[in-house]
Amino acid sequence: MDRLQAMQIFVRVVEMHGFSKAAENLALPPSTVTRAIKELEKHLGVKLLQRTTRHLNLTPDGSLYYDHCRRLLAELETVEAGLRGSDERLRGKLRVGMTASMAKLFVLPAIKPFQARYPDVELTLILSDRTVELVPEGIDCVIRAGVPQDSLTLVARRIASFEWVTCASPEYLKEHGEPHSLEDLKQHHAVGFLSGHQGRSMDWRFVVNDEERVVRMSEHLIVNDTETYIACGLEGLGLIRAANYMVAPHLRSGQLQRVLGHIQAPSVPISVLYPHNRHLSPIVRAFVDWLGELMPRAERQWQVDSPVAPK
Repeated sequence: MDRLQAMQIFVRVVEMHGFSKAAENLALPPSTVTRAIKELEKHLGVKLLQRTTRHLNLTPDGSLYYDHCRRLLAELETVEAGLRGSDERLRGKLRVGMTASMAKLFVLPAIKPFQARYPDVELTLILSDRTVELVPEGIDCVIRAGVPQDSLTLVARRIASFEWVTCASPEYLKEHGEPHSLEDLKQHHAVGFLSGHQGRSMDWRFVVNDEERVVRMSEHLIVNDTETYIACGLEGLGLIRAANYMVAPHLRSGQLQRVLGHIQAPSVPISVLYPHNRHLSPIVRAFVDWLGELMPRAERQWQVDSPVAPK
C-alpha cells in the first residue's frame, strides 16, 4: 500500500463527501479508491468511515486521522514548494473558526491583501458563537474572546483585547432615565444575551475598588445573536452591555449613549488558538501572523471615551 496516496485519497473522500466523487476528482477508478480506504483501515486497525446508502460519516478515529492527514499533506506541499524556490506560494486549505461579528467587522474588510499574498490558500470561515472543537471539527485555528483555559493540546496567542460597554438608545434613556451607579441598575431592565456555553443569559460584571461586582439584570427580552442584541439596544428595548468593538460606531453616531462609563469593566482578551504542534503548518502560521498584525491596528479604533463620573 502506498500510504501517502492512501492518505490523499482518504482526505479527498471526506472533502468530496463520497467515494464516487473523490474517484472522479482524482481521475481514479472507483475500485481503486475503495480498495485504498479498506487497506488504510486495515493498516491502522480502526474504522475511519461509517458508510450507509445515503451518508458518509467520519468515526471519532477517522476525524482525528483526517485532521492530521490534512496537516501533514499541507506541510508536505509547502516544503516541496519551498524546494522549488517559491516560498511565498503556500498551497492548501485553511479552516478558521470565529464569530460572525469578528468576520464581518475585522477579517473580511482586510482579507484581500492576505488572499493576494497567498492566492493558492483556500480559506473557509466557520462562523458561530458557540465554542467549536478544533480537532473533531477539522478546524485549523479559532479566534476566541475570554481567558483561554489551560490546555496541553492548544496554543493561545493573544492578539487584542476589548472592554464591555453599557449603553442604551437616547429614546430609552429619555423615557427611563440614566443610571449613575450599580444600585441604579435595579430600576432598569436590560436585553439579555444567551450564552451558548452557559445555557442562560450572561451576568454583568464590573470592577469597583479592585473587586469584581456581579449584577444580575431584570430582563424582559433575551436573544442569542450578537447583531440582534445590538439591534435591540438601537430600538430602545433596554440597556445592553456589549463589546466596545461592536458599539463604537453607534456611540460615535449618537444612536447609542454610554452609561456608567466611570465604572471600570473587566478587560477581555481576544486570542487565536491552534493545536500545539512542534511543526506548525506554514499556512496556519501565516494566518496567525497576519491576525497578529491586523487586530492591534483594529483595537485602536475601538476605544470609546468614558464620561466624567457624576458628582
